[in-house]
Amino acid sequence: MALKIAVMMGGISSEREISLQTGRGVLEALHRNGYDAFPIDLTQDLGAFIRRLEQEKPTVVFNALHGKYGEDGCVQGILNLLKIPYTHSGALASAMAMNKDMTRRLVCAVGVPVADGGLIRRDALEKGEGLPFPYVIKPNDEGSSRGVHLVFNEDDKRRAMTELESAKSVLQEAYIAGRELSVAVSDDGPMGVIEIIPKEGFYDFQHKYTTGAARHVVPAELPKAVYERLMTYAFTVHTTLGCRGITRSDFRYDDTSAEQSRIAFLEVNTNPGMTPISLVPEIAQTMKGMSYEELVLWLIQRATCDV
Repeated sequence: MALKIAVMMGGISSEREISLQTGRGVLEALHRNGYDAFPIDLTQDLGAFIRRLEQEKPTVVFNALHGKYGEDGCVQGILNLLKIPYTHSGALASAMAMNKDMTRRLVCAVGVPVADGGLIRRDALEKGEGLPFPYVIKPNDEGSSRGVHLVFNEDDKRRAMTELESAKSVLQEAYIAGRELSVAVSDDGPMGVIEIIPKEGFYDFQHKYTTGAARHVVPAELPKAVYERLMTYAFTVHTTLGCRGITRSDFRYDDTSAEQSRIAFLEVNTNPGMTPISLVPEIAQTMKGMSYEELVLWLIQRATCDV
């Protein structure tokens, strides 16, 4: 039976525009390869979304959504009920990975190092409880570095809390100096490590999605033992959470001290971006010789529902 592919994109999270970029890239790749594929924009009108799926009857859904409702298990649950196979992780793995504090607890229990910290109530943080400066605070359930703040003093904290005014709790982690690294992982194993070097500041949302704002080095130039440890940690995260398809785990590597280096896991992305400057396609191309089109098809071939 010929495949009919729905490319699910857009959504209602703060990452809508990035999801549309990912979705358009996937759709164009499928059309170039002669596949019957169509876009479907997830909005708050769930009835219209389900009716469209029932009308079009896709064989597979490519999940190009990012952030809340698309990457947190919600839409995965709907597709499970409809028995339509979809790409990337299932409902439970997606929900756990979107909860950064839960992910920290799970991966720490199996030996993956994380920075000191954890979930802290807003009122406690405002009173000065928690970690000493410097630290990082961020929402517990956002992706693409949305809402991430480096806090070195009280002024930084006030600005951060103003921007995160709707959050009752935030994730607070000790600031780890050093290098920004990401590891792409497939069900077959780790694919490679990339280093991201922002032109200035840290690798925030702006750097992730602005052409030329950061330089990528793949494979990352690291001591062999460090490179292999990062690959092992990322695959451990992928398997511990029960992820499938492809994930990307982000790490900090502090090699500023001649006496002792340090790795700290930050978060895992269950639906990594597939924009022209996204990290996973670059790693797949450089380390595995896998083109963008081949990566898209690899994911579709492994689409499934939770069983």
